[in-house]
This record gives sequence, C-alpha cells and structure tokens, in this order.
Amino acid sequence: MRIATITNWAYGATVCLTIASGIIMLMASSADTAERQAVEQRQRFDELTEDIETDAWAQSDLARLYVIKKDPQTLKEYSQSENNLKSVELRLEKLRDNGASDDELSLLREGIKIIDELQDEQQTALSSLERGEDAQAVALLYGAPYEQELERAQNQIDHFRQILDKRVIASVQDATKKSKALRTASELMVGLTALLFLFVLGFILKRRVLRPVVRLSDVVHRLASQDYAVETPNFNQIDEIGDMAQAIRIFRENGLARQRLEKERDADWAIRELLARMTQRLQGCENFNDVINVAELFAPNIAPGIAGRLYVLDREPWQMRCVAQWLSPVGEETSFHPDECWAVRRGQSHPPVNGEPDIACYHLSAPQADSSLCVPLIAQGEAIGLLSFQNITADNAPSRAYLELMAEALGLALANQRLRDALLEKALFDPLTGLRNRHHLEDTLQTQTAQAMRTGEPLSCMMIDIDHFKSINDRFGHEAGDQVIKSVASIVQRAAHDNGLAFRYGGEEFLVLLPGADEPEAHACAQKIYNSVHELSLRYGLTEIGPVDVSIGIASYPQHAQTDNLLRAADVALYRAKELGRARIVSFGMLEAG
Repeated sequence: MRIATITNWAYGATVCLTIASGIIMLMASSADTAERQAVEQRQRFDELTEDIETDAWAQSDLARLYVIKKDPQTLKEYSQSENNLKSVELRLEKLRDNGASDDELSLLREGIKIIDELQDEQQTALSSLERGEDAQAVALLYGAPYEQELERAQNQIDHFRQILDKRVIASVQDATKKSKALRTASELMVGLTALLFLFVLGFILKRRVLRPVVRLSDVVHRLASQDYAVETPNFNQIDEIGDMAQAIRIFRENGLARQRLEKERDADWAIRELLARMTQRLQGCENFNDVINVAELFAPNIAPGIAGRLYVLDREPWQMRCVAQWLSPVGEETSFHPDECWAVRRGQSHPPVNGEPDIACYHLSAPQADSSLCVPLIAQGEAIGLLSFQNITADNAPSRAYLELMAEALGLALANQRLRDALLEKALFDPLTGLRNRHHLEDTLQTQTAQAMRTGEPLSCMMIDIDHFKSINDRFGHEAGDQVIKSVASIVQRAAHDNGLAFRYGGEEFLVLLPGADEPEAHACAQKIYNSVHELSLRYGLTEIGPVDVSIGIASYPQHAQTDNLLRAADVALYRAKELGRARIVSFGMLEAG
C-alpha cells in the first residue's frame, strides 16, 4: 500500500476516532446532566413533601391548641395554615410534570387523602366546640384514632420519600455508571487515537520512510560520485519509496550503461590510436622484417587475448607461409596452398558472421574451425597475405572492422615493401646479370672501407674485363654478347660468394670487393675466376663463340693504396694487364716492383 494511502487512511481513522470520542464525551456529559436533574428533582420532591408534612402537623397543632385555649388568633392561624396546605396540594398536582411516577403519586394522594380526613375531623371538632361540646372536641382531636390517622399520613409520606429515594438513587447510580462507561470508552478512543498516531509515526515514518530514505540517500550520494558499483536496495513495496528505489535503480543501470559505453568508446579510441600508430610505424618500415616486427607488436594490443598468425604469399613455391605469430596460437606453423583458405578465395574475411553455420577453412584443424577468423591482406585487388585469429568467442570478439583495417594496413605495408624491394633491386642490381650495379658499389665501398679502417683488416679489390668483347658483339650480335656477360657474371658471383661482393662495373667490366683478404688471397680468387672463364665453352645457337678470356687487375689495402684510391689502383693494374696483351692477372704490387 502506498504511503499516501496509508496516511490518508490513518488520518481518516484518527478523525473518526476523534469524532467518536467527542460524541462519547457529550453522552457522558448528558449522563452527568441526567444525574444532576434527578438530584434536583429529589430536592424539589423533598421540599414539597416537607411543606405538606410541616403544614399538616402545624394545622393539627393549631386545631388542638384552639380546642384547648379557644383563642381567636389561633383560629385565624389555623385558617391560614389550611390555605397554605391547599396551596401545597395544588403544587403537588404538578409533580407528574416533574417526573413523578404513578406509583409515587398514588402514595402521595393516599397521604393527602388521610390529611383531608384529618382536616374533616378537625372541622368536626371545631363545630363541636362551637356547639359547646368541648369534651367531645377534645376527645376527637386528642383521641387514639386521630393519632393513628396522623401516624398513617406520616407513614405514607415517609413511604413516598423512601420510594422516591430508591428511584433517585437508582437513577443517580445508572447515570453514574453510564457516565463512567462513556468516559472509559472516551478514554479508550483517545488512547486508540494516540496509539494510531504513534503507529503511523513509528511504522510509516520510521520503518516505511526514514530507514528506506536513509539507505536511498547513501546510494544517491555514491551514485552522485559516479560509484555505479553500489547495490541499490531491493524495495519491492508499491509506494513512493518503491518508486524512488525503482527510479534510482534505473538511474544506476543507465549510469552503468553509460559507463560501459564510455569504456567501449575509450577502448575504441585506444584501438584507433593503436591502428594509427601502427600505420605510422608501417609507413616508416625499411624492410620486410620491420613489417613483421610491427605486426607482432601491435596485433596483440589491437585484438587483446586473441592469438593469431601472419601469413604471406610466396610465389615460388605458390603457398602461404607463416612469418609471424603472437600469444602462442594452437597448431604448427605449416604452409598451405592459398586455395585452402576461403578468405583468400573470397577476398573477404571468413566466416562472414560469427555464430552462424558456415564452411570452415581447410587449413584449420577441427577444434579451431568454430572459433577462428581469417582476414585476407589485399593490395591492389590481389591477396598477398593472411591474418588468422584463433579462440574468438562472443565475450572477447574484437570489432571485425578494426581487424580488417589492421589487415588493410599490413597488406599495404607488405605491398609497399615488395614494390620497394623491386625498385631497389632495379636501382641497385643489374637486370642482366643479377649482380650489384655501380650505384650500389658507392654505398658498399664506403661501408667496407670504413670497416677496414676501423678494424685494421685488409681489403682487396679486383677489376675484371672481358677481352675482345667488341669483336664478339660484332661477329655474333648483342644477344650473344649478353650471353657471354651473363656466363662470366655467374663465374664471378660463384667465386666471390663466400667472402666477397660482386658488382657489374660497366658494360663488360666487373668488380669484386674482398673484405679481410690481402693480396695473395685476392690473387688466388682472381686465378680461380680466370681459369673458370678460360675453360668456359659458349655457343650461340649452332655457332660456337670460341674461347673467352678476361684481364684482371688487383689492388689491396693497405699494401698498395689507401681506401680513397683503392679503385683507381685496381683500375691502373687492369689497364696494365691490357697493355701487356690481355688474358692475364696483374697486381698493383707488381707495378710498384717493376
């Protein structure tokens, strides 16, 4: 029941009890009034009967006195007393109007009748006295019958008084009892009113209002401080306090929802910030390994608690190869054919909707199929890699949009690295021979010379030139010349593979840097190249090109030259070899000795 209803009912009951108490008090007052009226009636009856008794005895005494003394004044007083008695008798006729009962009036009439008879006897005695019969008059008024009649009249009046006293006493007792009962009832009504007030004050105000309000006030203070972890009291009563508790509960739920949304928003902003930072780092990557390191660092933070792998598409052989993993994914790092992944086939993340039945990727094991997500790395409309995530549930599932953005960023980074490597290869490597070109030589030479100067180790340089190469082009054509260059370059590459760096220096010229090799070691390597080229048998179509020879010039640091003129020294040695008739090896040290 609502507090307002309880209060209204309590107020109505209090008003009713107050009205009833007032009515009972009025009834008690009426009983007191009836008691007073009965006492007053008794007093009036006493006065009248007293007057009758007094006048009757006085008239009898005056009649007796007149018979004895015969005093005219006494007779005059007798006559006056007779008139007074008649006046009292007239007053007695109004007793009925004052509440006298018929029984009481009958007794009183019998007494008055006796008094009238006594008056008749008194008149008889006075008449006898007037006739001179004094003895008869005296005998009549002083005789025993006259005394008996007086006593009878007195007894009737006394009986009337006794009955009147009983009735008055009964009326007074009844009025007193009734008044006492009504006053007791009124006191009970007042007590019930007080108890009702105390009940309403104690139950409603303290239990239904004060205690819940105190608890709700504490909850409201904690909610005001954004402490939404507080438990709201469970007041199920249907009243104002219940409405307040329900409103506070709704406010707390809204606060929790708002707090959850704020956390999700903050998490979204954090992930967006991570994606932005990852994109920035990917833009600064110099090589493929940098991309891998960035992926391994940012992927666990963008998808917290989600293990995964990064695959790249190798063209030779045609397969997906795992290059990175994080958070210890289940299964082996096995390569697989791109067609085994539906995400790569479709060019979209797979499965498209979590929780709905769909075909699983073939490269996943059965336990992983229902909780995995594959996101392809697309660049320029072509799949170049794959992100595979494991153990994705409804509770920890990250936003697919963020995973796809991460895949897009990684795909672009890998595509950029492939393009960068291709451009770098074209810029730094000779397309015909695959050897480093002259532009690459500049950076490499600077690095190697600086290292040699820092460590004190020797550094040797060989300049190699194909002899009579122009005549080969003239006789067999440029395609044959290119074949000769590629064959010689392959020999040079194999000879310098272990500890050297091979370059195509010019058209038919090659250069080899040998870090840590002195002049004898460089000469041995040169001899190996020379012999291999000399033994080379080349054919162009059905035509045999014939033997091919090379001239080689050698210079070493620090024996022959300093680092800044090491190439010049090797070039001078090569020029000397050509002057001497080609097809030979000349060291710069030979020139110094000569």
